[in-house]
Amino acid sequence: MLDKAKSINVIIEQMEVMPDHIHIFVKAPPIYAPHFIVQQFKGYTSRLLRANFRSLKSRLPSLWTRSYYVESVGAVSESTIKKYIEDQKGK
Repeated sequence: MLDKAKSINVIIEQMEVMPDHIHIFVKAPPIYAPHFIVQQFKGYTSRLLRANFRSLKSRLPSLWTRSYYVESVGAVSESTIKKYIEDQKGK
């Protein structure tokens, strides 16, 4: 994820991997639409995981769903977002 973020000029501020989803807080140039960033991360991780775990290729038609949730800093503060992601560790 860090390699992909660097390649598209995005900074991962915070990340928490859950059993069936991921929480990620990124800072990105305003020229990028949120769906572009999500698409880049999902495509990149899907390719890597399927290359390293061949069983994923035949068992699942797609690794990620099309759904995602995006919230921008402004409607919610940066500290609130970071606290939310941090609080996910124990769940």
